[in-house]
Amino acid sequence: MSLTVQLKNIGIIKQAEFSLGDLTIICGENNTGKTYTSCVLYSFLRSWPELIHFSISDVQILHLFTEGTPIKVKLPQKTGELLTTLCHNYTSRLDTVFAAPEGTFQNSEFCVLKNDINIRDIRELHSRVEHPQLSYFVVSKHKQSDEIAITVEEKKPEVTIDSALIKITKQMIDKIIAAIIFWGVFPNPFISTAERTGITTFRKELDSAWHRRFAEFRFSQSDPNIDPGELLVKPLQNYPSSIEANMEWTRRLEEIAKNKSFIAKEHPEVLEDFSDIVGGEYAITQNDQLYFIPKDTQTKLTMVESSSVVRSLLDLSFFLRCSAKKGDVLMIDEPELSLHPENQRRIARLFARLVNLGVKVFITTHSDYIIKELNTLIMLNHDKPHLKAIAKANGYQENELIKAEQVKVYVAEKALMPLEEGQKKRRRAHTLVSADIDPEFGIEVGSFDKTIDTMNKIQRDIVWGAKQDK
Repeated sequence: MSLTVQLKNIGIIKQAEFSLGDLTIICGENNTGKTYTSCVLYSFLRSWPELIHFSISDVQILHLFTEGTPIKVKLPQKTGELLTTLCHNYTSRLDTVFAAPEGTFQNSEFCVLKNDINIRDIRELHSRVEHPQLSYFVVSKHKQSDEIAITVEEKKPEVTIDSALIKITKQMIDKIIAAIIFWGVFPNPFISTAERTGITTFRKELDSAWHRRFAEFRFSQSDPNIDPGELLVKPLQNYPSSIEANMEWTRRLEEIAKNKSFIAKEHPEVLEDFSDIVGGEYAITQNDQLYFIPKDTQTKLTMVESSSVVRSLLDLSFFLRCSAKKGDVLMIDEPELSLHPENQRRIARLFARLVNLGVKVFITTHSDYIIKELNTLIMLNHDKPHLKAIAKANGYQENELIKAEQVKVYVAEKALMPLEEGQKKRRRAHTLVSADIDPEFGIEVGSFDKTIDTMNKIQRDIVWGAKQDK
């Protein structure tokens, strides 16, 4: 069963339900809720381990470190109860998620539907988890048990066990237990927002903002009236969490660039094709300076000097090269930003290759070129001689073809809602409508087809009108 999400009163969306496929697409007109949907999903996938708290007392933590007494946490019989709590806690944080005034989302609901699993059936586990200040936790769970045990190997003698350390440890244990229960359920997300070109342009200013916060933190240590803990958790700006995450990613590129993804190690040809799309290579120097080097040149351009497509694809480049893992979900708002129609087609083919490599993709888009290219990849994915000939003649590779069942498409639009209590007539409101996907004919998105048909009709009228004038 795929991950299914239900939304109620999230931004302009009155009520909606969608499932996360290997490739998930949300399209529709402007101001129909596409960005709200991607932001609310991303923020949940990023924050869910922090949303469940188990009954662990300060005394239990203290005894764990001073006497070595194991902490034993008894869990409910089913995961459904915990998932309900998790979603409720997330819904209560939506004002913060969207940087909205308090009470904006008081009538909202976010719910994840998933098969209810018996806790006793969850895999057996015995592993060491590093603690940042003490040593290692040993986490144990036996098959057919609904209890998780936490022990500690040893305590560093120079560490003082105070209330701050107890709080950190409790939070860490909560996350460990949550990860055990929901292991493999929620993919790790990466997001590239529609604001990415501006974020890339002003990345140095973002660094300056962090430097100012660090200076405030240092000053707070000498001023008893300032709580340094509040400074650390206080947002730098008042932005939705997806934009904040995108800003933080871009700010840390020099550090991120030191890593290599499985794509860079095992599938360098994907990076070569991507470099061809963007028209060159990104480079970070030993002095942590970011440049773009156009293809077949030695010229180093800063992000300010580079084209909009270079800034638009910066996040995706470093994700592919440095951090992508199998099972991740790559989320991009409007991947077509600044791209020529031919490169929109090529980016669609890149997404299909990522899906076939084990990376999930979630996009919001206005691009008919992307949708039609994905149609082609679905329609060509059949064992028929004429289709194989067409694929070969047009340069399609087998690893770019996808199956209809791998794809979920939703159109953000107004549609009839189910009857609510006390209503006599169904009403139209903003929702997500599932699009039909046929293995032979691809994705049906009426809004795109209607616009194109209207434009074609106008042009036919112009041509025929000119002939009649003669």
